[in-house]
Amino acid sequence: MPELPEVETTKRGIAPHIEGRRISRITIRDKRLRWPVDDELAEWAQDQTIQAVERRSKYLIIRLEKGVLLIHLGMSGNLRILFDDPTPNKHDHFDIELDNGTRLRYHDPRRFGAFMHSVEPVIEHPLIAHLGPEPLTDAFSSDYLYRACRKRKTKIKTLIMDAKVVVGVGNIYANEALFLAGIYPHKQAGRITKAQAERLTDCIKQVLAKAIDQGGTTLKDFVGGDGKPGYFAQSLNVYGRAGLPCLTCGTLIKEMRTNNRSTCYCKTCQPN
Repeated sequence: MPELPEVETTKRGIAPHIEGRRISRITIRDKRLRWPVDDELAEWAQDQTIQAVERRSKYLIIRLEKGVLLIHLGMSGNLRILFDDPTPNKHDHFDIELDNGTRLRYHDPRRFGAFMHSVEPVIEHPLIAHLGPEPLTDAFSSDYLYRACRKRKTKIKTLIMDAKVVVGVGNIYANEALFLAGIYPHKQAGRITKAQAERLTDCIKQVLAKAIDQGGTTLKDFVGGDGKPGYFAQSLNVYGRAGLPCLTCGTLIKEMRTNNRSTCYCKTCQPN
């Protein structure tokens, strides 16, 4: 599933090509996404100018004159900028065509993504309103994380992957941040010390910032908005390395399940 760095990479890839352009037409080929695409969306957006492209958590927000378009990439979706009109493939579900002939095409084999519009303030949208802070902002601080952990019996990995606590820390980056912070993934959140909260906050920011700088993790289905894959997968310390020596100490990387997700860790580097 594309995680926050992949979505941020997509935002940065498409924004220069669509901001300031007028939407001439939206073509919907298949409305059967995670939620059915509204029949009124295409007509509502037509002739509006794209004022900005933003991101909140894993949602892309395309601000128009009279509201916003919300796009979620789901498990296998990607957006591509096209300067011509190639024949759409089977899983090319919609195009946003612009006044200069450029088009933004959405491809999603599994159809778990979403394409919606809203005239209400985006911060009040039901999918946005209850989200936690962005991890790369000052709102996500060590004091905030420490307070969020208090009296919580849930596993620390589960807590930092909870979008109501902090957005965008998906499975890959949770594994990596916990390794760098030296914290056992199944440690009870309520037992996290202030020092550990500080290390973990710093490591989450570090891992995500590095992934964004390198273009997002290379996943099987992910292609960036500019057509370039990410390269952060080459820098992973634990995720996907079960049974291989730890790059720090040489201990074999262990794997266990956390809420049906793969958790990889080093028992030497992450003792508690």
